[in-house]
Amino acid sequence: MDTAYTIKRSPKRKKLTITVERDRSVVVHAPESTPEEAIREVVESKRQWIYEKTTHSQKYEERPHPPGKELVNGESALYLGREYQIQVIPTDSTEIRFEQRFFIPASLAGGQRKVLRNWYINRAKGIILPKIQSIAAMLGVEFADAKIVDNRFRWGSCTVKNNVTLNWRLIKAPMFVIDYVIVHELVHLLEANHTSRFWNIVRTHAPTMEKARSWLRENGQILEQDI
Repeated sequence: MDTAYTIKRSPKRKKLTITVERDRSVVVHAPESTPEEAIREVVESKRQWIYEKTTHSQKYEERPHPPGKELVNGESALYLGREYQIQVIPTDSTEIRFEQRFFIPASLAGGQRKVLRNWYINRAKGIILPKIQSIAAMLGVEFADAKIVDNRFRWGSCTVKNNVTLNWRLIKAPMFVIDYVIVHELVHLLEANHTSRFWNIVRTHAPTMEKARSWLRENGQILEQDI
């Protein structure tokens, strides 16, 4: 059976790489001039590797989603790896307040499970973006731009134009997980592919790498919940 894959071309890309996303889709990143026949041959040569990646039980751990939460008193929401209680309060304010618990204005609650989304995104911009700057300085690399994005099947990416993006949902994860994802993406500025050199550099600068990867495997689907 032929391997299904999507091709993404770029005039700035010099090497062909293959990635298997967390939804098990296969993406080929190729220089603009690479013939489709050449891409097909590379994919065929990597068929066994692709099969192992797409069938690996830990690529995207199959687990039932937790019971759907609502914005009601007694529920909780995840932030930086910890669950904090939600308290719905009568107030004229339309702003969420966080003081070791989430104070949600009653006017915002109303059963809407995406109320916290903007709050999470703003926190991600305030916490994750400065971390990207500091870790880049530690690694001695420069990137063109850094953004917080909504990408359901990737925690982060580093483009051929040296733009770094991080998924806003990471703000729900512990800081050691956030640090690992940032290091992972920034090391791509030193080593484009997932070579042994790449992983050695990542492990050196993110010593809790295996713990972070394990946490993401076990909790990835929970991060994707609205709250």
